Amino acid sequence: MSSIRVAIVGIGNCASSLIQGIHYYKNKTADEAVGIMHYELAGYRPNDVEVVCAFDIDKRKVGLDVNQAVFAEPNCTTVFQPDLPQSGVTVEMGVVLDGYSEHMSNYEDSVTFLLSSAAEPSKEKVVQLLKDSATEVLMNYLPVGSEEATRFYADCCLQAGVAFVNNIPVFIASDPVWAKKFEDKGLPIIGDDIKAQLGATITHRTLTDLFKKRGVKLERTYQLNTGGNTDFLNMLNQNRLASKKKSKTEAVQSVAEERLDEKNIHVGPSDYVAWQKDNKVCFIRMEGKLFGDVPMNIELRLSVEDSPNSAGVAIDTIRCAKLALDRGVAGVVHEPSSYFCKHPPCQIPDDEAFVQVESYIRGVKV
Repeated sequence: MSSIRVAIVGIGNCASSLIQGIHYYKNKTADEAVGIMHYELAGYRPNDVEVVCAFDIDKRKVGLDVNQAVFAEPNCTTVFQPDLPQSGVTVEMGVVLDGYSEHMSNYEDSVTFLLSSAAEPSKEKVVQLLKDSATEVLMNYLPVGSEEATRFYADCCLQAGVAFVNNIPVFIASDPVWAKKFEDKGLPIIGDDIKAQLGATITHRTLTDLFKKRGVKLERTYQLNTGGNTDFLNMLNQNRLASKKKSKTEAVQSVAEERLDEKNIHVGPSDYVAWQKDNKVCFIRMEGKLFGDVPMNIELRLSVEDSPNSAGVAIDTIRCAKLALDRGVAGVVHEPSSYFCKHPPCQIPDDEAFVQVESYIRGVKV
């Protein structure tokens, strides 16, 4: 199979895990490839993914080879593939817009952004870089709350003829206006807001669906999350959290037997704990009624390395986007969006979404 030429916006922890993973699985057989949903996806393997263009705004990353930049501060995720070859791809200065929250400057340099003094590119330059690199799929890893910046890069994709994978909770795929723009251009889009491989949202959704299927009335629930990476630091700004809370809450509400009153459900990031670094700790509590109105509750603690957890899904979204390009699919690619994202245009239970995405990969309509 041909390579899949990818651009990445935001060379943070998630990009680091993704790029490390591309090289980690390169020389592994299917039997050796532990921790991956699809070693081969319709003929494409992880090492078929090639990063050909990259953007960031941190002066410690701009100008570096992308395979060197993934290890620069403030990145703090687990290094499981330390020896990366030079890629020959230089990290370009990106646009700032709302991709940077001013409160980040109140923290020490090792845990926050240091804005580059390099000139921000025009839209025309970004489009030309995507064209010159023959990018096929752009991965959006901007910080939560980057509404304007996300729309900027989405528009660049439309102008450059590039598929868009929206990994953050800015609503592009789930916005009918934007979805129509991609459809009209004959380009696929997958989104919004990537689910982790086995994270808080997928676990909470699975338990909520279990309550429904086993006839247990769910009355109250919360999901509290803490972490120490720049994602959690960025989300201390409550003004940037609206779409994130909506995305995570709707992911749970959509599989409940009855929608819970807002006062009975709380789902969202809770606090920044610096020493946790890229470790994310999630606490879930669910209260309900069994047979005879007898009360019950579940409490669960989940601890995961946040960015590899995301990359385990990202490696599949890239290949699904490439399949859409190969097959001439335009607009929202619903099957991978519903299975891989928290806020897709069509919310369906994960077991049904799994069947649909497997059929999509095989090229069979369900």
